[in-house]
Amino acid sequence: MSELLHRFAERAGDYRADVRLCSQAELPGVLSGLLGKEVVLPQGVPPEWVAGLATIVDDGLSPADLDRPQLSVLTGCAVAIAQTGTLVLDGGPGQGRRLLTLVPDHHVCVVFAHQIVADVPDMFTALPDPTRPLTMISGPSATSDIELNRVEGVHGPRRLDIVCVIDK
Repeated sequence: MSELLHRFAERAGDYRADVRLCSQAELPGVLSGLLGKEVVLPQGVPPEWVAGLATIVDDGLSPADLDRPQLSVLTGCAVAIAQTGTLVLDGGPGQGRRLLTLVPDHHVCVVFAHQIVADVPDMFTALPDPTRPLTMISGPSATSDIELNRVEGVHGPRRLDIVCVIDK
């Protein structure tokens, strides 16, 4: 496993994301085991990722449509940052609009090893279009009250699963 992939998985895990590693061939099976009964997809998710699963392609679903307990959303990402364990989405194909990753209770994101960069400056270099609006995700949604009691899922997904695909 590459050093960047190892560091990314470790840092994302520090933020309480569940990180799994797999090969391209194993990806559909891993996703099938993670996704719930209802799966929302943005435009551009490769069909082979979800072969055999019941899916709903986002065509402008409302926040109420996306705020259901059994709902999962599956996306890809533009880049991932090893130093911070951060996913970076720019709304490109397979990533969808921000609402998809901020409302559902469960987000599953696929990251390919070649998408992982060392740090934030490298992220800007790796982005296809650095002027696009970015959503940066470091673990499940979390906040703390004045006594530093951590609460997850208040402002976004309570569960974040990251599937890292090891490049050949």
